[in-house]
Amino acid sequence: MPTIPTDPSSPDLARRSRIIERIERDAGVQNLADILAHRLAPTDLQSLLLEVYARRAKSREPRILLEDQVSNRFTRPSISSPSCLLEWDRIAFSQLPEVFQPMELSPVCPLGTVSVLAPISQDWTVSTIRNNEVVADSTNVLAIECAVRRREQRNFSSGKANSVHLAASHRLLRGQKFSVGPGTRQHFRILTLCSAGRDSGNLLFETETVDLHIGFYLAALEQFLGTKTALRVAISDFGSTVMRPVIRSGVIEKLQSAHRKVRIGIDQGRKQGRGYYGQLSFKIFSTPSEGLEHELVDGGDVDWTKKLLNNAKERLIISGCGSERLCELFDPTASRKSGQGLPVATAECLSPFSATRPTVRSSRSSTAGTRWPKEQLPSKA
Repeated sequence: MPTIPTDPSSPDLARRSRIIERIERDAGVQNLADILAHRLAPTDLQSLLLEVYARRAKSREPRILLEDQVSNRFTRPSISSPSCLLEWDRIAFSQLPEVFQPMELSPVCPLGTVSVLAPISQDWTVSTIRNNEVVADSTNVLAIECAVRRREQRNFSSGKANSVHLAASHRLLRGQKFSVGPGTRQHFRILTLCSAGRDSGNLLFETETVDLHIGFYLAALEQFLGTKTALRVAISDFGSTVMRPVIRSGVIEKLQSAHRKVRIGIDQGRKQGRGYYGQLSFKIFSTPSEGLEHELVDGGDVDWTKKLLNNAKERLIISGCGSERLCELFDPTASRKSGQGLPVATAECLSPFSATRPTVRSSRSSTAGTRWPKEQLPSKA
């Protein structure tokens, strides 16, 4: 989950301001950016930019296409195995609870899909000249679709609309520039879940849905990675300094009862995700029999459907698993032959929602790195 990307920093804004001032000065049009952003109708701006890029494309030569394919950070192909990604999707969708509806998303979504709903800069997306943006986070897109489906139900206004659960496997494209190195890229595939419903009191929707999401990932990962790859779940209660009993009983104890070989515990010291998630967040880590612990899944509750439907009773749980990280760290072919996942050498991978270096710990410290109160020690069964 996100290292929270906010609006550009002050130095970035100052540098951008200087660039815009230079462009306006060179073009001889004062307040050019303001005219394009606020005085032109969206359709007029689209028509203008279509003409601009049509003229630019007409002047290009084939050799430039070759140069761009190699040098443009957005156009390089993924290094992940397509067969591995397909196998993960096959297993994941076969384990998907019946309440979820799988979706194949469009490559683009409404302009502002990420930055309007979440505390993330528009610079982190790739905006198009047709007043859209390339999908940078599929959970935001699924949230909008959930809101549409909730609103379309006849009994929505009475507060009795059914919950909506959606899932998608999608390739995301990020606009911000990542550090150059092995494994870094601008686009990557993730599997995401999104569940929208109504507040039923005492965190009941949140705890039941988080339990549903985590249970799905554990079942899918166990089948994909094999039984000898250890899994660990860390749950954080952002709404309290101490884990509330309703979360302990509604999530941790239920999950531990159903998944006795998985270490499930509390991480009240988590900093990442605060200000993005609301009450609850969780992560799922994996560790091969001999190797390092890697973060694979992140999720929690957000307020996006509250904003979309202008209704304080709306609740939303999102989560995602980095499919390419999973496939690059664990070889499913070797897994089927030996019964366990084998770590694949990779210097850097992308988490489901961010471009940060992955959380990696040695297998010896996978539980030692978290403070487990005595009564919350993970099961060794």
